[in-house]
Amino acid sequence: MWISSIQKAIDYIEAHLEEEIKMEDVAKEAYSSVFHFQRVFNILCGISVADYIRNRRLANAAIDLLDKRNKVIDVAFKYGYDTPESFTRAFKNFHGINPTDIKKGANFKTFSKLSVKLIIEGGTKMEYRIEKLPPIKVLCKRKVVNKPEDANPKDIVDFWKELTNDGTIKRIISKFDENLHLKGLLGISFSSELNSMKFPYGIGIEYNKNDIVEGFDIVSIPSYTYAVFKCVGKMPYAFTNTYKKICTEFFPQSDKYDYGYGVEFEVYPSEDVSSKDYTCEIWIAVKNKNGME
Repeated sequence: MWISSIQKAIDYIEAHLEEEIKMEDVAKEAYSSVFHFQRVFNILCGISVADYIRNRRLANAAIDLLDKRNKVIDVAFKYGYDTPESFTRAFKNFHGINPTDIKKGANFKTFSKLSVKLIIEGGTKMEYRIEKLPPIKVLCKRKVVNKPEDANPKDIVDFWKELTNDGTIKRIISKFDENLHLKGLLGISFSSELNSMKFPYGIGIEYNKNDIVEGFDIVSIPSYTYAVFKCVGKMPYAFTNTYKKICTEFFPQSDKYDYGYGVEFEVYPSEDVSSKDYTCEIWIAVKNKNGME
């Protein structure tokens, strides 16, 4: 389950704080892709993986510097900084003091190891359904965005604003066919990561024609089984809250489904995302834990 997997990844990080830590190796400890691991880690822990690693190293560095025999340059290299100058900048940003001030008795910050626990809060229902889609195509604009620091990365929010302001969203909507499976404007998170720091994101619609639309990509998506979650409320807050429940309640407690590492769709039926009663859907590709359809 996600809780124990995240904890295993944290334990791996702690054991390798004095070494190079590759995000692929950390995600492997959680039996996850880098994309999903970073996203879920932030939602569960309230901090990005990169910030957690940096904060833990800087906190430990301050403790090391309490020993006056340890030189700043040696501590900097120990925790992966190339130069004492880059270490000093990071140290001051975190602690508010220079590394040498530690040796003079200055106060510094601590940052404890995370311990992830499942807290069961009863009474709430998650409205979802399971759907299997055949292979489909999407017409979209794609952009490589920075790794997700939370459920709604700034790059994605800015991408939506950009396409709204330049009229692209209206062009996309003009091609919409309500007779297809995904009935709305789509935000698409593609699973084929470019690297651990970035991933491709698309804005578009399901599309069943073969004609090319200038300026857009037509992407074929294979058949997947999806868990489909209803999301109600003003965006992006309702999306963030629903996604947090998916990560902390649905997948940890499901004895049947796990992430399928395909694609994820946000399906928006209209543009009135500021309404407190706005309703959309989150489609997440899943796989059966027992290997069955």
